[in-house]
Amino acid sequence: MSTSLPNLDDSLIKSPREQHGDQHKPRILLLYGSTRTRSFSRLLTEEAARLLEHFGAETRIFNPSGLPLPDDAPSDHPKVQELLELMQWSEGQVWCSPERHGAMSAVFKAQIDWVPLTLGAIRPTQGKTLAVMQVSGGSQTFNVVNQLRVLGRWMRMFTIPNQSSVPKAYLEFDDNNRMKPSSLYDRVVDVMEELVKFTLLLRERPDLVDRYSERKESAEELTRRVNQRSI
Repeated sequence: MSTSLPNLDDSLIKSPREQHGDQHKPRILLLYGSTRTRSFSRLLTEEAARLLEHFGAETRIFNPSGLPLPDDAPSDHPKVQELLELMQWSEGQVWCSPERHGAMSAVFKAQIDWVPLTLGAIRPTQGKTLAVMQVSGGSQTFNVVNQLRVLGRWMRMFTIPNQSSVPKAYLEFDDNNRMKPSSLYDRVVDVMEELVKFTLLLRERPDLVDRYSERKESAEELTRRVNQRSI
């Protein structure tokens, strides 16, 4: 049992850590959807980051505080640039939002709305793995994780099958802001373990995200440039 993860029975973990050998650690970006002082989506995200690091990943958490509303500031705003750089750095992501009025929070959606499908020749989210989570103040729902799945598909990401929904989140964290042992915690372990496995698998197969339409577009662009040079 890990001292930093006292609720985790390490003897039952089939760790994906050995699978990447000499390669760099899987790079996972974590986003959460609240700027409250004691944000349960942030606490769940931090718990997820501890697990990911235990499974051999490198993690970075983006703090949305100070991020302007989409289109309310230039794209060279420091917080926007920080977010875009992290998007490009990552190989996989974790999205965690509180449920607000039956939907994801505006704080979370604003982060995704700053991210274009293309940055020059770079597609900042296409082909990356994604795990989705939500926290609720009341009974359990799956409204937010369902919406996050739709959003992830639109951003051309591979959303893993497993997900986490934590109802009455205020009951699930102790005075040290650590998640209490429960079946809900075990589900978070499942999700993070699965995310690392899928991230390792997909980064070994870049051909799986290589699209015919994009190859065709690139070939046509190359032909156009060759023809222009020959004129």
